[in-house]
Amino acid sequence: MYTIPELQQLIEKAIPEIDYPTHPNNLYEPISYIMNLGGKRLRPALVLISTDLFGGDVLKAMPAALAIETFHNFTLIHDDIMDNAPLRRGKQTVHEKWGTNNAILSGDVMMVEANKQLAQVDSSVLKSVLNAFNATAQGVCEGQQLDMEFETREDVSIAEYIDMIRLKTAVLVGGAMKLGAIVANASEIHADLIYEFGENLGIAFQLQDDILDVYGDPEKFGKQVGGDIISNKKTFLLLSLKQLLTANDQQRFTAQDHNDTEVKVKNITSLYNEYEIKQLATEEMQLHLEKAFDALNRIDVPAERKKELIELANELMNRES
Repeated sequence: MYTIPELQQLIEKAIPEIDYPTHPNNLYEPISYIMNLGGKRLRPALVLISTDLFGGDVLKAMPAALAIETFHNFTLIHDDIMDNAPLRRGKQTVHEKWGTNNAILSGDVMMVEANKQLAQVDSSVLKSVLNAFNATAQGVCEGQQLDMEFETREDVSIAEYIDMIRLKTAVLVGGAMKLGAIVANASEIHADLIYEFGENLGIAFQLQDDILDVYGDPEKFGKQVGGDIISNKKTFLLLSLKQLLTANDQQRFTAQDHNDTEVKVKNITSLYNEYEIKQLATEEMQLHLEKAFDALNRIDVPAERKKELIELANELMNRES
């Protein structure tokens, strides 16, 4: 069995070896740029660790891992355009460096490159790999669309929010792991179970992100505390609060000064504390974590082979708060 760091090193070595065309330069240079910006390479590592879990050859799964990483970075290019973000991993975003039109087109070509990488997997599993990848990619786009729509809607339900983060964040985790299982020739039942593990882990991770945005240590978490509150983002915490507010507290909620962000964060956090919203979010997070581990427990491989995945899940879910 490989460790996650060992798999991440394999991916870091493989990425610079991808042979992109060189002409036209302004189409392909942005792809090399964002693919080599670094990052944890966690999603492609999940492809490989899943292959390893089922006794497959991780090198045979590398094209699928690179396809997942290419697709992920494609979404980052387009997300940065939609968010008008100036920086990505401390460097200029692609649209800032090459212009928006170039960035859109380079992102489009990255989907082509991802499919070219997928085409390199063994022909016996190619159809299943393509189906799993396309379902994953489509789900991520659906999640992004829902997230945008939620910005202008005041009737978003908690169930809708959970489904949105499932699509936007979690299906990529589950899909990556399912690809690895397929390449390893795991049974359909096992491929579905590892997908279930990844999807629920992804949902739990995003719920933890919501909690840490309010209650995390900014130095350890690496983000501004209360950023979601300041931007009026509809998180599990905010939706739960709005569902429980009494008439008097509803007045407190709507009467706040939205221009004073420090006061706004303090007031909303105070309401979260009064209504025990953190506890509700933590319970929802634990529910999905339990679902993830239940799926993993039902996978019929030796317990020793699950060790790396269990350690990874525990590490992801025990970030500094």
